[in-house]
Amino acid sequence: MSRPLKIMLVAAEASGDALGAGLAGALKARPGADVMFVGVGGPRMAEQGVESPFDIAELSIHGWVEGFRAYGIVKRRVADTVALGLAEKPDAVVLIDSWGFTIRVAKALRTALPGVPLIKYVGPQVWASRPGRAKTLAAAVDHLLALYAFDAPWFEREGLATTVVGSQALHVDMSGADPAAFRAARGIAADAPLLVVLPGSRPSEIQLMTPVYEAAIARLKASDPTLEIAVVAAGTVAADVTARVATWPFRAHVVGEDQKYAAMRAATVALATSGTVSTELALAGAPMVIAYRFQPLSYAIMKPFFTGKYATLFNHAADEEIARELIQNDATPDRLAGAVRRLLADPEARRAQADRQTAALDLMGRGGADPSALAAEAVLKVIAARAT
Repeated sequence: MSRPLKIMLVAAEASGDALGAGLAGALKARPGADVMFVGVGGPRMAEQGVESPFDIAELSIHGWVEGFRAYGIVKRRVADTVALGLAEKPDAVVLIDSWGFTIRVAKALRTALPGVPLIKYVGPQVWASRPGRAKTLAAAVDHLLALYAFDAPWFEREGLATTVVGSQALHVDMSGADPAAFRAARGIAADAPLLVVLPGSRPSEIQLMTPVYEAAIARLKASDPTLEIAVVAAGTVAADVTARVATWPFRAHVVGEDQKYAAMRAATVALATSGTVSTELALAGAPMVIAYRFQPLSYAIMKPFFTGKYATLFNHAADEEIARELIQNDATPDRLAGAVRRLLADPEARRAQADRQTAALDLMGRGGADPSALAAEAVLKVIAARAT
């Protein structure tokens, strides 16, 4: 009797945990599946049978300075992950997103388990910064599962076999998100202007962005006291966001992740920290303004490596600034308030931006096959090819 296929999944952040859980579920759902999982992940992967040897929350790091401070933790957790691989001897390893952590794991596993295929799920955004990472990744892994068609050429040029599987963010089901019920439950009139703020999911993002958003909203409220505010608190930072918003000198509705899509669909305009959430907002039809700040020293170090024109995925896909991006020194309260105010004041501009956002999502692959199923198929093909 043959043993089950053993696949090691490694994720270091909440977004990777969701991808890993989706992949594990898709692998188990295949006809005749006989598969087991080991690895590193969060609560969603745990539901699929991945028992992580440590809490991945300590690896949610963004920025060079923050990464330098956490280097000791990262180094220990890389060693723990490699030790797990040596003990379990999987048939393949899938390393999900989180470049700084997973590239170290990949290099160490390449030496420790030279016969095991290494698959990277989500490549670094080399179209935006540090294109040399494509060559680094090609030397470290055997296959890449890319989210978007525009990713693939960067890695294929370096000789890395790549399968485009699509992004789960383009397959979010918002049919159950009721914007009218969302407003009614909070006493927000159907015709009241509603600004939905999404400050981020990392502690560093909350620390840097919420004071800027508070000041921008204060300016907006001064010119229109009827403006309603809702702030989405991601699960990983919910307590921090709730505590900060409680000190604001104006009313803001704090919304949990279970109501995130309803809030997006109810929004007149959204103000969001750059990330996957911009794709979700576009799916919800919400015109938005995008902002981001790094720690000043981190930004000074990183700025020379930024080579792309845009930070937002659908802006990149369309090769135009559909949603206004205000990054670092441009992300001031006055500029954010001005960009949001222009949209609030112009219904036609809101409709036009929402339509252009939707068209850009089509360029990104909206409406394609299920990404988790495609990723599962690609992983099994890599394993079969290595076996033969």
